[in-house]
Amino acid sequence: MDNSIIEKNGRVMLLAYDQGFEHGPVDFDEKNVDPSYIMQIAKNGFFTGVVFQEGVAARYYEKESNVPLIVKLNGKTSYQGEEPLSLQLCSVEKASSLGAVGVGYTIYVGSEHEEQMLVEFSRIEDEAHARGMTVIAWMYPRGKKVAGHESERDTVAYGARLGLELNADYVKVPYTGDIESFNWVVRAAGKTGVLAQGGKKVDWENLDQEIEGVMAAGARGIAIGRNVWQDPNPDEVSEKLARIVFK
Repeated sequence: MDNSIIEKNGRVMLLAYDQGFEHGPVDFDEKNVDPSYIMQIAKNGFFTGVVFQEGVAARYYEKESNVPLIVKLNGKTSYQGEEPLSLQLCSVEKASSLGAVGVGYTIYVGSEHEEQMLVEFSRIEDEAHARGMTVIAWMYPRGKKVAGHESERDTVAYGARLGLELNADYVKVPYTGDIESFNWVVRAAGKTGVLAQGGKKVDWENLDQEIEGVMAAGARGIAIGRNVWQDPNPDEVSEKLARIVFK
C-alpha cells in the first residue's frame, strides 16, 4: 500500500474539518462556518490532506486543488451518552467517487459498543485497501471503562496497537503529554503511522510545545483542525506547524 500521496518527506499534516458533525456549529464563527473558507486554508500549500464528511466533500471539495481528500465514513452527534457508538454513514465506494484517496473511521476504544465499530472498521479496511485507498483509524478512548484515563499512556497505546492489529495505515490518537510516554504509543503502533490529534484551541506556545513533543516521540504527523481554522491567521499557524512537522 502506497500512502505517499498524503505524505511529504515521510510526514503527514492533515487539516481536519469533521467537527461540524461531531459537535454541531458551536466551534464555528462567521468565517469558518463556511466550508469554502476551510478549503481555501487547505490549499495554502502546507497540508498533505484535508478531512471532510461526505456532504461537505460532495459540495465543497475542489478536485482540481490537488489537495488529497480523506472522507470520514462514520460519525455521531454530541447528544450521545458516556457509551458512544459511531456507525458507518458513507460507503467506501461513495468516498472514492467524491475523489477521496483515503477514508477515516472512529473507533471509541473502551465503549461498551466498541465491538460493533471494530467489526465494521475491519470490513471497511478490506474494501478501502482493495481500492488502493489509505485507511486512517481515529482511535479515541471513550466510555466508562476508560473514564478519567483517556490520555494516559497505556490507554492510548492500546488504541494505537488495535490500529496496527486491524491493519490501519495510520491511527489518530490523543497526545499523552510527554515525549517518553508518547514514544511508547508510537512503538505500540509498529509500522502503522501515528498521527496526533489537534484538540481544542490553545495558545501557540502550548501548541508549539505539544507538536514538538509529538514529533520528537516519533509520530508520523498530526491531524489538526480548530487550532488552525479558529485562529485569526490560519495560514501563519499552518506555516509554523509545517516547520515543526516537516523539518
